[in-house]
Amino acid sequence: LVQQSDATGDIEVFKAFHCNTQEEYVCKVTSLQKYRQTFSAYFTVGHHEHINEITEIILGASRAYVFFPRHYGDLHSYVRRKKRLREPEAGSLFRQIVSAVEHCHAEGLVLRDLKLRKFVFKNPQKTELKLESLEDAYVLGDDNNDCLADKHGCPAYVSPEILNCQQSYSGRAADMWSAGVMLYTLLVGRYPFHDVEPNALFGKIRRGDYRVPESVSARAKCLIRSLLRKDPAERLTAEDV
Repeated sequence: LVQQSDATGDIEVFKAFHCNTQEEYVCKVTSLQKYRQTFSAYFTVGHHEHINEITEIILGASRAYVFFPRHYGDLHSYVRRKKRLREPEAGSLFRQIVSAVEHCHAEGLVLRDLKLRKFVFKNPQKTELKLESLEDAYVLGDDNNDCLADKHGCPAYVSPEILNCQQSYSGRAADMWSAGVMLYTLLVGRYPFHDVEPNALFGKIRRGDYRVPESVSARAKCLIRSLLRKDPAERLTAEDV
């Protein structure tokens, strides 16, 4: 039994249920010609406890059906519901996020569209996370050079060098800026840079114009500020975090 859930780009997403056990899965469906390219990051990254893994692939006459374990909601919705997280919980979840990012960077993947919504809960207790989607990830070449030229990502999470850059930028450093936005949002309950007008939003990002509330501890402030540095060369790497 397969029940449609939503669709993203060339990929259709379904809830799938095993016909015998009724165990639930997520099924992503794309054209047979595109599936290897679409899911290439999954074949590159290898096993990691905080990254979604393909369970099964079924190839039809014209479509590929790629199955993943079910999840229990995304982190963006969870933070919106709770308003903001206490530091021990935020720290535990952020550690899992950065562990996944570090593994991707080490394996030659730049995530590009890193955001809270990309992480989902592995368990009903909502204590364990996994990076749900790698379809937007960029697979680096054999030289592991992460210089990118395309401008890709969610406006609230985009780094200043992507907005300013006329040539290339470090994909890994841009991911770490997005990680800083995620950490801020976990602790404060809103984005560090926000405005209804896109040009005003991008101006704040270019200037690094944000404020950390006094309710955030000194150590957490230090980590946020070490990630949201305008100069990508001064930003912490995933390994540093």
